[in-house]
Amino acid sequence: MTEMVRKITLSRAVRTMQDLFPEEYNFYPHSWILPEEFPLFVAEVRMMKESDPPWKPTFIVKPDGGCQGDGIYLIKDPSDIRMAGNLQSRPAVVQEYISKPLLIDKLKFDIRLYVLLKSLEPLEIYIAKDGLSRFCTEPYQEPTLKNLHQVFMHLTNYSLNIHSGNFIHSDNVNTGSKRTFSSVLYRLSSKGVDIKKLWSDIISLVIKTVIALTPELKVYYQSDIPAGKPGPTCFQILGFDILLMKNLEPVLLEVNANPSMRIEHEQELSPGVFENVPSPVDEEIKVAVIRDTLRLMDPYKKKKKDNQNCKLSNSNFTMASVDILYIDITRRWNSTGLDQRESGMCLQAFVEAFFCLAQRRYKSLPLHEQVASLIDFCEYHLAILDEKRLVCSRGMTERRAALGTCQPDGLHLTAATHAPLLNRMTAANKLTDYRNHRS
Repeated sequence: MTEMVRKITLSRAVRTMQDLFPEEYNFYPHSWILPEEFPLFVAEVRMMKESDPPWKPTFIVKPDGGCQGDGIYLIKDPSDIRMAGNLQSRPAVVQEYISKPLLIDKLKFDIRLYVLLKSLEPLEIYIAKDGLSRFCTEPYQEPTLKNLHQVFMHLTNYSLNIHSGNFIHSDNVNTGSKRTFSSVLYRLSSKGVDIKKLWSDIISLVIKTVIALTPELKVYYQSDIPAGKPGPTCFQILGFDILLMKNLEPVLLEVNANPSMRIEHEQELSPGVFENVPSPVDEEIKVAVIRDTLRLMDPYKKKKKDNQNCKLSNSNFTMASVDILYIDITRRWNSTGLDQRESGMCLQAFVEAFFCLAQRRYKSLPLHEQVASLIDFCEYHLAILDEKRLVCSRGMTERRAALGTCQPDGLHLTAATHAPLLNRMTAANKLTDYRNHRS
């Protein structure tokens, strides 16, 4: 899967479908693969400029194996390609840059949606009902030779913008430089945007992208997992990065095979001294994604009775043994050669650890019931933690209200007119954080 969603492989797969169904696959920018298609890139751009003299395009160059914004840059002409960097050793994709994106508060933003590919035969896809909106940290202007290098204006990557002095960490999932997608939808809805159509277009983009990847993916899949093998085999959580154009049409930027599931961020206490602090918006979205993924992968999907009186720690299961388990699994997965740019466990390692904890804690149950019981246990204590935070939040709100507040102009929402669209308490009771799409 990691190989299939690399920028060159993805571009080739979508291009094949564009050749067959151009109108259905117009959500992916015109792309060229470097270095092999550099002469074609030069010739096509020259031809388009000759046929349309007012056309003044901008292009974005993305290294094939790059991530977190590494190596991405903008150009106005094919001659600006950085050939000195030896494209043979680091091939790239160059695409037509979307110069008229939808803006909120004059800022460009993208959408990270989480998609569960549960099965290839039959093809079964689940799309999270909420995601993340990641904002640039400088007001957007259409690209010119003077501002091409202003990454905080043009690139929405969180890993880049977090280093901007304008980046806003917010305790409210509806504000800041990273917000819930549902909060963005609410603002668009208040302006008369047809949210149902927008969601329909995004869902269509996701399904068509997975369909484009499926043929080659099946070849690899069937070579490793024989046909007819009983029981669950494998699944994948994908991160789809999507941009909305000014006309509200969604554009696919890229697909990530190993999206970050981190629910904290680093905060600098003093020069060179950092600590990890919780990120409410990441927790709001990612906890639901992980929880529902585990539930959806339960082959029996039986509802379990709440077991809220048990304790995770007991005489045979100490927190020290949990630490040993964490170290052992993390070391083993890190030794597999996977690209680990963040500390902690990758998703697959976390799933293995979760299953192991469930088997230790609920020894007498079948595996699917062990996993479901541990999920219910965690949900119960997360709900208690949420209630404590809510009480603290109410106290802070009352104190702030006593001091008086002023509301900014524009589209900003207020707590009186808009409560968070999703919260863990409702999500814990209903398995609705995913929409099920079968093809």
